[in-house]
Amino acid sequence: MAEQWQDVLDHAVAVAQKAGKVVREALQSDRKVSTKSSSIDLVTQTDQKVEQLIIQSVKETFPAHRFIGEESVAAGEPCDLTDEPTWIIDPIDGTTNFVHTFPFVAVSIGFLVNKQVEVGVVYSCLEDKMFVARRGKGAFCNGKQLRVSDQKDIHCSIVATEFGSNRDGGAVEKIFSSLRKVVCLPVHGVRGAGSAAINLCLVASGCVEAYYEIGVHVWDVAAGALMVTEAGGVLMDVEGGALDMMSRRILAANNRHIAEQIVGQIQAFTPQRDDAPPQQHRRFYPK
Repeated sequence: MAEQWQDVLDHAVAVAQKAGKVVREALQSDRKVSTKSSSIDLVTQTDQKVEQLIIQSVKETFPAHRFIGEESVAAGEPCDLTDEPTWIIDPIDGTTNFVHTFPFVAVSIGFLVNKQVEVGVVYSCLEDKMFVARRGKGAFCNGKQLRVSDQKDIHCSIVATEFGSNRDGGAVEKIFSSLRKVVCLPVHGVRGAGSAAINLCLVASGCVEAYYEIGVHVWDVAAGALMVTEAGGVLMDVEGGALDMMSRRILAANNRHIAEQIVGQIQAFTPQRDDAPPQQHRRFYPK
């Protein structure tokens, strides 16, 4: 008897590879850019094309499964996570990177059952790195098993974070206040790949000790979150409680000691939840 959800993992890897090829080809052509919630929350025709490719492929093989896709939600579909088998898709995590040809662009596919992530696939298209994880079976990149860093000293750590697309003055002030406190712990450095999925994979790979962000979405983190825990890391809310992937707040770290020290530096705020009624207003934004 085949192991449970292995067929899902195999299909997710195959469709992520196809999606990655579309992304790489699109980089050679003109990329028409639109916006969603603000002038810096970008979307391209490639985002939409890749999401349609993934959903159509999955529907043909798993017709009873549900979907939450970034572009589908932006178009008005509900972001309702049930106990049913659900694919959570970010067709291009790092759209701003894609628009500017900054080399960290990922296809992120998470698969949840009973609201628990069973399978995660993150394909860093331009690096040709395929990150995969299955609950209880470990996390791997191009076949090599991943382990988080064994660093226990926050002062010898690298922390990843992002500024997100929220430019509200109060939120920006809290983001910079938190960053200042983290830098002044001090830590070895602060980095950011411009992709939540890749930042989580960097934690899982042991390249950085921690990653935190306020303003991410469930499709940004579903797959990468499993990568972290299967590589031996921990996940929590930025204020130290249990992670709620619909809350748009996440802290991932190699161990709880590092995580708790970062929690003490974060000036948190609460964005609108992913499962709140959508309030998206898309318009054309010339490149």
